[in-house]
Amino acid sequence: MTLRLRLLLLLVGIVAAGLLISDVVTYNALRSFLIARVDQQLQVAAYPVGRALISSSGLGPQVPAAPPLVVPGGTRPSGNLPATHREVFRNRGGPARSSSSPERVVLVPPGTYGELRSAAGKAEAHLFFSYGGKAPTAPQVPALLPGSGLPPGSDLYFTTSSGGADGVAYRAVSKPLAGGAGVVVVAVPLTDLNTTLGQLLLIELIVSAIVLAGLGILSWAMVRRDLRPLEAITETAGAIARGDLTRRVSHVAQGTEVGKLGLAFNTMVDEIEVAFAQRTASEDRLRRFLADASHELRTPLTSIRGYAELFDLGVKDRPEDLSRSMHHIKEEASRMAMLVDDLFLLAQLDHERPLRLEAVDLAAVVRRSIAGIGVSSPDRPVVVDADGPLPIEGDQNRLRQVVDNLVVNALQHTPDGVAVEVRAAAAGEWAVLTVHDEGPGIDPTDADRIFQPFFRSDPSRSRSTGGAGLGLAIVAAIVEAHHGTVAVLPGPGTTFEVRIPTGHHRPPASTP
Repeated sequence: MTLRLRLLLLLVGIVAAGLLISDVVTYNALRSFLIARVDQQLQVAAYPVGRALISSSGLGPQVPAAPPLVVPGGTRPSGNLPATHREVFRNRGGPARSSSSPERVVLVPPGTYGELRSAAGKAEAHLFFSYGGKAPTAPQVPALLPGSGLPPGSDLYFTTSSGGADGVAYRAVSKPLAGGAGVVVVAVPLTDLNTTLGQLLLIELIVSAIVLAGLGILSWAMVRRDLRPLEAITETAGAIARGDLTRRVSHVAQGTEVGKLGLAFNTMVDEIEVAFAQRTASEDRLRRFLADASHELRTPLTSIRGYAELFDLGVKDRPEDLSRSMHHIKEEASRMAMLVDDLFLLAQLDHERPLRLEAVDLAAVVRRSIAGIGVSSPDRPVVVDADGPLPIEGDQNRLRQVVDNLVVNALQHTPDGVAVEVRAAAAGEWAVLTVHDEGPGIDPTDADRIFQPFFRSDPSRSRSTGGAGLGLAIVAAIVEAHHGTVAVLPGPGTTFEVRIPTGHHRPPASTP
């Protein structure tokens, strides 16, 4: 069952329950009101009907109490009627006026049935007031009534009916005679009341059906309109599942829940598209990395294999050639070991392996690095500006590797005699290391790629002179592990700038 159908059924069901409760309350309220009116008519009719029954039976002057003060069609005083007043009834006849009576004669409702019972419960007399019409079937009066076997008390109202298939419902009252002489039963047919209630029930059913039908049609249209964006979301989700990450939900109303869902869906798809793009880029970098690493490792392996084959071709019998071959094998093995070590270091840094953090003086690290390079390259001028202490929190060995790689990179890419300037200073919350040379510089288009593994800005540079292309990648990885940044600054020559936060401003380290 669809959401649209469930919402429609829920709404129509709630309204149907409300209409049913309203109809039941209205029906019962009107029925109670009409029954109360019939009871008033019974009270008014009880006195004249009782007089007529007593007159026809000859039992004497005991009559029921006079009707109440308020009666349909006028008023009359409470208590017994004056002696001058006479009301004349005939069996199955109608009322007549006494010329001497100043009061209005009380009309008994058509179809009224009266029955007089003795104290022993025997029916002494009965009559109908049909006013010339056909009298209905007499009602079935219970055997036990007040004054005829039951303790005397107040009037008893009850509902009964006549027998047979065409039975008529009656509302009746039994009124005890004075002194327990008997009881008078007066019954009024409820044909008009039931007809009225039947008409009301029919009207309620018709109106409720029309309201429910109209509400169902209107609700269906509104639910269909309001849930149409869900269909668009479903269609868009299907397109995205088929690989089209550019699809979005359009015409989203921001003020509705469905509109908020559409906006959230678009935001989610944006994040998924970015994640897929990053994953694709990462896979591309991984493929290039593996291809470059395989290519870099193949060269020393090929050399080692070649020199080993020379051994089988007779070099073992020539001591000088054997010594030369073993020397080259050792060099290529050392080169391959350095390459493997660099790759292993990059893998560790990429997996966010924790550094050995301690208090480090970056200026002292720079001075020791330049001193070591000065021993290996005494003919290359290096200018150092790192006199004062520059305390930071970091891994001393890795920071030394950063300085070594940047300075060696500058020496390899500049002609002999060109000075390299190294400076370490504080800049607010950062410790800044700059390495500058007056060499040919770096193409601005390569500035963002220079820190990628195996990237060489000069394709003509050989592996022996330009290295494997991992030095700057290692620098970027170490600096990033220290929550710092490294960049190539614009200007003449080449300037690398490394910024590392001081210890008390360092963001919290990530958990490996």
